[in-house]
Amino acid sequence: MASLVYTNVSTRNPELQLDSSVNINIDSFSSLAVVGPNGSGKSRFIDAIANNVALNEGTVQLSVDGRKLFSPQIGYISFRDINKLTDSPDSYYQKRWNATENEDCPIVADILGQSRVEANMELIKSLNIEHILPKHIIQISSGELRKLLIVRCLLKCPKAIIIDNPYIGLDAESRDIVNELLNSIVSSQKIPIILILCNIKDIPTWMDKIILFKDLKCLGTPTATEFLNDSSLQNSIFRDITINDVNLPAGIALGDTNYKNAIEMNKINIQYYNHAILKDVDWIVSKGETWALLGENGCGKSTLLSLVSGDNPQSYANDITLFDRKRGTGESIWDIKKHIGYLTPDMHTYYRENISCLDVVATGFKDTVGLFLKPSAEERAKALEWMKTFNADHLAEKSFLKISYGEQRLILLCRVFVKTPDLLILDEPLHGLDQEKKLLVKCAIEKYCEQLKPTLIYVTHYQNEIPSVVKNRKILIKNRD
Repeated sequence: MASLVYTNVSTRNPELQLDSSVNINIDSFSSLAVVGPNGSGKSRFIDAIANNVALNEGTVQLSVDGRKLFSPQIGYISFRDINKLTDSPDSYYQKRWNATENEDCPIVADILGQSRVEANMELIKSLNIEHILPKHIIQISSGELRKLLIVRCLLKCPKAIIIDNPYIGLDAESRDIVNELLNSIVSSQKIPIILILCNIKDIPTWMDKIILFKDLKCLGTPTATEFLNDSSLQNSIFRDITINDVNLPAGIALGDTNYKNAIEMNKINIQYYNHAILKDVDWIVSKGETWALLGENGCGKSTLLSLVSGDNPQSYANDITLFDRKRGTGESIWDIKKHIGYLTPDMHTYYRENISCLDVVATGFKDTVGLFLKPSAEERAKALEWMKTFNADHLAEKSFLKISYGEQRLILLCRVFVKTPDLLILDEPLHGLDQEKKLLVKCAIEKYCEQLKPTLIYVTHYQNEIPSVVKNRKILIKNRD
């Protein structure tokens, strides 16, 4: 069993400080969930527990069977740091689609260690990721990457494990597999697990204790059963949101682009290193249609969308027509992007610009990752209006790199909408958002579509996250050759 003490803590960096009233002492647990909204202080608390921040004063101690654990003994899986696995300072989000530039990226099996792979093949197969072992790390999907990081952590034989939102980005089958594995670690291997969660529905049935955070304060440490049976306590953490709570900026309108079909794809084939990702895919998306693009992790959803955005060089070797104009007939990449609002997990992973959140939103006008041209006063005003729509205007002057992962996702969503695009491509847009912000964004998408009638492509692994305006579904089947 584990115990946790956090008393009178003061960090050297004031930006990593919790409210001074936070004092927690849990003397016995096998599994613990730290639950709260984005930006509530969960990660600050955990960073102190995992010895990732320097302290001025106070007591922070995670113990197992009466023995205090130190950093090397704690397995900490934080998906906000997944880009470090590439071990390449010149990585950028389109690099995944450029096979000739991937040779400097490590192979998955090498990251794990060949001898460890051979000794732990049963674990690797239990997570259904043995097929990624010979791939370059940059080529695997976000869901596959999450499972890889879990395996990598377990191979180090930690005494306790901390995981930041382990289920997001996983398809339904993978969520069940990961949940069963974590339950086994707690019950059979007797290794305590701490999960950082921002959605009540992600609390597993085997969870023991809960620590609640909001506004950098601890609101209590109930048992999981107590919390899940107390609706008033749940509502104090996460508000309910309806479409009437969403206010889009005044006067917004789509451009005057005249087209019949936003996308026409004919017999699309994409292959990397003799492995086919997409085979003979046909798809027509007409103007104003709303689609959900579905399929398990690694089936090629993000690859297919990279052909539309122009980020994948293989798009020019395939039969693709965008906005009634055949790809490769003289259009520039900027001609393509100016009609599209686009967000993917890869874009979030590689958006490392140390600029203000308001400037990040304003980069959506120029479709750049980074601020290369100073936004005009009008652009900054429009950017701020969209931040108000998503209740993110309080982040305007904060550095993008110093806010939480979920807050970053919200800022990147504002960036998508800022130019009121004709075609919205949202690849797992609710990824990392707490349940209140999920509802807010979902309602904003529905209101945008009802009011402006854009074309929408929406990717998710959660059926309940699909907006009500979505009328069509495209399901990709994973190629297992």
